[in-house]
Amino acid sequence: MKAQVFRGVNQLSYEEVPTPEIAPDEVLVQVKVVGLCQSDIKKIRYPLYQPPRIFGHETAGVITSIGSEVTGWQIGQRVVVMHHIPCMRCDYCLNDNFSMCDVYKNITTTAGFTPSGGGFADYVKVPGHIVRSGGLIPIPDNVSFEQASFVEPTNCCLKAVKKAQVAPGQTVLITGAGPIGLMFIMLVKYFGARAIATDLIPSRIEKALSVGAEAAFDPRDPDLSTKIKALTSGLGVDTTLLAVPSDKAFFQALDCTRRGGKILFFAEFPDEVEIPINPNILYRREIDLMGSYSSSYRIQNLAADIVFNQRIDVETLISDRYPLQHLAAAVEQAIAPTPETYKILIYPQTAE
Repeated sequence: MKAQVFRGVNQLSYEEVPTPEIAPDEVLVQVKVVGLCQSDIKKIRYPLYQPPRIFGHETAGVITSIGSEVTGWQIGQRVVVMHHIPCMRCDYCLNDNFSMCDVYKNITTTAGFTPSGGGFADYVKVPGHIVRSGGLIPIPDNVSFEQASFVEPTNCCLKAVKKAQVAPGQTVLITGAGPIGLMFIMLVKYFGARAIATDLIPSRIEKALSVGAEAAFDPRDPDLSTKIKALTSGLGVDTTLLAVPSDKAFFQALDCTRRGGKILFFAEFPDEVEIPINPNILYRREIDLMGSYSSSYRIQNLAADIVFNQRIDVETLISDRYPLQHLAAAVEQAIAPTPETYKILIYPQTAE
């Protein structure tokens, strides 16, 4: 089969690799579409992992082979593939910190080499633990593979919204109106809260408004804090979701978040970035700082329901489609987006 193999920093090789062989408790899925995630881009551009590897994890496809011990699944069935599932027994899992679980981190779907997601390939193997623990989600007949590929990123965003306890009637500031920021806007609106967005690109400001933001601003606006407070009875927003790795965005969040509010870090910052802060700001204003990484097993069914029943319009996020052969070009576009770049989807040739 064909796959995009990570051979080193910024080195992707479109090459022939063996189709994975499955064990009796495993399943093989033909990849129909896989989303390009910022975490994939980070793994390709920085020396975080030893090559060779095959990345990609926002995967939707068709079951083509089933191990002899697998029950409840059929060849030809359309599925979303969740690339990792927690053990549900460790101390992290018992405290709902599923993304900290060693099983969650270390057992993943694979297309070969060190297991690393494997979606950037014609076929991906689903380990027995993931098959047994709900890592395959049936796709309804009326849902496209493209729509289904959004279940995993929707879960990640939904986890953050839940962790921040976004509630009806609240106002939420979302920094960044790329694909993740836009998804936050739609989820915040779905849960009955008001969204305010910021972005440097004018077309993204317009896009934010089109998907449901009550207001959207350029973060370079010197009157940003004043304008946001004017929209919130002078208080500031209840919660800020940081969807861009920017220290400037964080300090704007401090200016725009009300006393007793929350600031949630969703985007991953470069390791060398440090943000100095006077702790008395947090103490006196009772600002909660929190982070949200990856997905939550607890809300997997809810994420699927939101996507499958079109409670948010994930299709409006799709801007570009690339064949797997041109993954490197897709990565370059994501790094230097045009004004109309949002979510990029990748298609293996076998799925065309």
